[in-house]
Amino acid sequence: MTTPEPTDLIILSSRILYGEELKETAGFVAVSDGRIVLVGRAEAAEEWTALAKHVVDVGDATVCPGLIDAHIHPIAGADIARGLDLNGITELDAVRAALVKHAASTGHTVGSEWLFAWGLDPIIFGEASFNNSLFDGILDDELVFITLFDGHAALVSDAALNLAGITGAEELPSTGYVGVDQLGKPNGMLYEMAAQDLVRSILPQRSFEQRVDELEKLLRSMAESGLVAGHMLDFGVPETIEVLEALELRGDLGIRLRISPWLMPGATDEDLRAMLAMQGRHGRRWHVHGIKLMMDGTIDNGTAWLFEPDTHGESLHPLWHDPEALAAAMRFFHEHRIPTTTHAIGDKAVSFVARTIGDLPKNGTVHRIEHIESIPDSVLEEIIHAGATTSLQPTHCTLYSRADHTDNWSRRLGTERANHAWRTRDLRDAGAVVALGSDWPIAPFDPRAIIASAQTRRPAGRPDVPPVQLQQALSARSALEGYTSQYWRSVGEEGGIVEEGARADLTVVGHNPLTTEPDEFAQTPVILTVVDGKVVVDNRLALATGIVHVGQA
Repeated sequence: MTTPEPTDLIILSSRILYGEELKETAGFVAVSDGRIVLVGRAEAAEEWTALAKHVVDVGDATVCPGLIDAHIHPIAGADIARGLDLNGITELDAVRAALVKHAASTGHTVGSEWLFAWGLDPIIFGEASFNNSLFDGILDDELVFITLFDGHAALVSDAALNLAGITGAEELPSTGYVGVDQLGKPNGMLYEMAAQDLVRSILPQRSFEQRVDELEKLLRSMAESGLVAGHMLDFGVPETIEVLEALELRGDLGIRLRISPWLMPGATDEDLRAMLAMQGRHGRRWHVHGIKLMMDGTIDNGTAWLFEPDTHGESLHPLWHDPEALAAAMRFFHEHRIPTTTHAIGDKAVSFVARTIGDLPKNGTVHRIEHIESIPDSVLEEIIHAGATTSLQPTHCTLYSRADHTDNWSRRLGTERANHAWRTRDLRDAGAVVALGSDWPIAPFDPRAIIASAQTRRPAGRPDVPPVQLQQALSARSALEGYTSQYWRSVGEEGGIVEEGARADLTVVGHNPLTTEPDEFAQTPVILTVVDGKVVVDNRLALATGIVHVGQA
């Protein structure tokens, strides 16, 4: 038996999910210098606790590997999640009413101050074209900027278009575009980042201190939800490094961030070298490693890349004017052993990325495909053959699509392709690595709700909602692994397991995620969040006094 030794932290629990098998065991976890020294039996606990600097007894709460969100935008997302939150509003009149109320509450001056909103679901337009007639009679002459729920399009007012000098004839570095009406006049829709930037460049900016404050609050909320880390897939906001450094002057980040800067269409060789030079930059709880690429847009906006057109005759082009330029960029980073993760939503986009990965010479570098919303069996086989890892977001399916296919996404694809939605189970069964995440702010980040939705294929706590493609539901173990060991495998590293020598990232929750009904687990309290062996969230006292809300963050 291991001889007791001084440690930084001891966590006592009757339920520890131990090892690769996630076997439930009773005892303690001993931590020193950010690593797990021992997962010991209960009978040896007294000897070890006597030598520990800090002892935490969580009773029958479950000690899990630390939960990691595979896809977040904590800094760039603040530019999206700005103003009125329209998420969950699916009727046009209700959106108009919410905008009127919001405009009245801000007390701004018409035509001189901006109104912001986000999370707009295009289902409100029904079969009609997307345009800014939404504002007619309620926000006339107002400066309005609304980001659609997927973050890949924005709806702006005529006043905003005029102020930005947008004509509809702009040439962009990607296949994104300015929406126009039948006469060629801009209709308020800005598709993809390059088009949105035409207006974003003139928007009033938050102060540097506000941005630091927002990030501090967000990362703290993520830790409160049980997250120990997140994979940040962007670096597009100015002063990102400076914001991170300023926050670290205040103290440690609430969670750890792995940052993979995005490389957008139109990137030059100089841009590639600059991204390469950025690799390895770090602070105490953040580091830059990897690259994010964008193969296509989204189904909802008709900017995905499909083999066959959607029902509007759209989604036939990659985001890059020349897709081979993206393949060349991936080869460049592969040669330098830098992992990539590539946004690919349409079936042709996924196929192109999978084949590009499969053609790379094997050198140990792992490449991941992000989203994979609808694919036939042949493309799934290409993913497996390529050895690509994957990252999916279960709540994109459960919050924004419907079993009866009346949502915008399903109508765009048609029944056959909508029936191949988010094939998490098929990918796992075929042997693929499947990491899970939220894509915050596109969907809420609470991992408990996402782990639940991955099992039920509907929103957590909504048994009244019919599940979407229930045959793609993950087991409880696979869903938990998607936030733990599968995440680490998706980036080519080992981790996400409670065992001796592992990084001491731990999430302690009130219920066992492997045996608790999914909807109940979505409401389980987070007892502790431990990052690098340090307790960053401790809710034991608050829960005992009934102060803390135990539901979704």
